[in-house]
Amino acid sequence: MSFIVCPEQETGALERAAELICMAARTAPKGKGKDLLATAIVNGEEKRLITDRMRLIAQREQMPFFERDAGNVDASPVLLLFGSRKEPLLLPCCGFCGFADCEAMEAAGGTCSFNTIDLGIAVSSAAARASDLRLDNRIMFTAGKAVLELGLLGPEVQIALGLPLSVTGKSPFFDRK
Repeated sequence: MSFIVCPEQETGALERAAELICMAARTAPKGKGKDLLATAIVNGEEKRLITDRMRLIAQREQMPFFERDAGNVDASPVLLLFGSRKEPLLLPCCGFCGFADCEAMEAAGGTCSFNTIDLGIAVSSAAARASDLRLDNRIMFTAGKAVLELGLLGPEVQIALGLPLSVTGKSPFFDRK
C-alpha cells in the first residue's frame, strides 16, 4: 500500500502545530506573573500585507535584510506573531531600563525591561516548541516591525516579533544572504 501526503495536509498540520506553539509562548514564565502577551497565527492575505510592509521598510530605510526576511516569510505558509503591551511591572530597586524608577521611565517614554525580557522568553519557548516538532523557524524582528507599523496586534502592543514556520525538504532560513 502506498499513499501520498498532499501539501494541503502539511499546511493543515502546520496550522495545528502553530496553536501548540502559541500555547508554549503563553505558558512561558513572566515577571510578577503578569501576562502582557499577544499572539496571532497569520497566513494568506494578512501575511502578504506584512511582507509588503517589510519590503516597503527595506526600500524606505535602505535595509535589504527586510527584503530578504520578507522572502523567507513568503516561503513560509504560516507566520506567528508575538507582541507585548508596554506596562511597567513596578518592581522596587530595579533600574534595568536605565532609569531611576518606573515613573521616570514612563515620563521619558521608555520601555520596562521586563516587557522585552518576557517577550523574549515567550518567543524562545515558541521557537523551542517549533523545533521540538521539527519545524523550520526563525525569530524575526523585521516581521515584528512591519506588524507594529500596520497595527495588526492592536494599539496597546508596542513590541513585536514574528516567527515564520516552514515544513519543506530544506529550510528557507538556512542559506540566507
